[in-house]
Amino acid sequence: MREQLHKLCEQYGCRLETDVKLSQHTTFRIGGTADFWAEITCIEGMQALLRFCREEGIPYFVLGKGSNVLASDDGYHGVILHLGNAFSEISVSGTTMTCQAGAGLGAAARIAAEHGLTGMETLSGIPGTIGGALYMNAGAYGGEMKDVVTSCEYLTAEGELRTMKLAEMELSYRHSIFAENNAVILTVTLELQEGDKAVIHSRMEELLIQRKTKQPLEYPSAGSTFKRPAGSYASLLIDQCGLKGRAVGDAQVSEKHCGFVINKGNATCAQVIQLCDEVRTVVQEQTGYVLELEPILLG
Repeated sequence: MREQLHKLCEQYGCRLETDVKLSQHTTFRIGGTADFWAEITCIEGMQALLRFCREEGIPYFVLGKGSNVLASDDGYHGVILHLGNAFSEISVSGTTMTCQAGAGLGAAARIAAEHGLTGMETLSGIPGTIGGALYMNAGAYGGEMKDVVTSCEYLTAEGELRTMKLAEMELSYRHSIFAENNAVILTVTLELQEGDKAVIHSRMEELLIQRKTKQPLEYPSAGSTFKRPAGSYASLLIDQCGLKGRAVGDAQVSEKHCGFVINKGNATCAQVIQLCDEVRTVVQEQTGYVLELEPILLG
């Protein structure tokens, strides 16, 4: 299998690595090694690798910046398909912005601001890619991807190139149809509005300051650890239950913002899972609310 993968990647100009540490490619800085890491450089290469993995029964996972992922200590026994620099192009035409899936959300927001386009400000501080943001309908400060996206190009699990309109994406709180259909998002089209550059930059700076002030950005994490339960807030419930600062090894409920579980140094996936289980149990026992994990569990 290794030789076949190497040949396939070589044919399409994709770089293949073996035994890659996932802790170096996730914002949590946690995770064992992935058997294979394929750096995707073209759509044809992605199509070929998807077909190969499907035909050979090899697990695969599409990864961007790894910002909403908790990777297993045992690593990933399959192929990581990485959309990075080769899929990071952003173009603007009027009020329409077209972004390849590997482009950073922050980079897209900054380019929008430079063109005097408003609509991306609330998303500007989210440390993921455009593709990942659409996959989970990322949002912050009252804004979500569903507010700006109009369509996307994607590959089906069979490798067929298709286009999907907003109405078909089933975007809701931290959910999209892509979480269910094994499709690979390639390009996302956004529709923004004309605005005042100074006002846009000011709003982005204001939100950045809020993030730095209120969130534990100085520590590795996967962002918000729990989804917002209907009728309340995860951080509020966790705080009310006296769980701020609760730790298992180097995994800790942040004392700065208890909606975040952070890695204080050498936390393992097992420690994070144990801590999250403890938090969920206590919160349910004391409040009746059931908290759901937000990060994707890899491996």
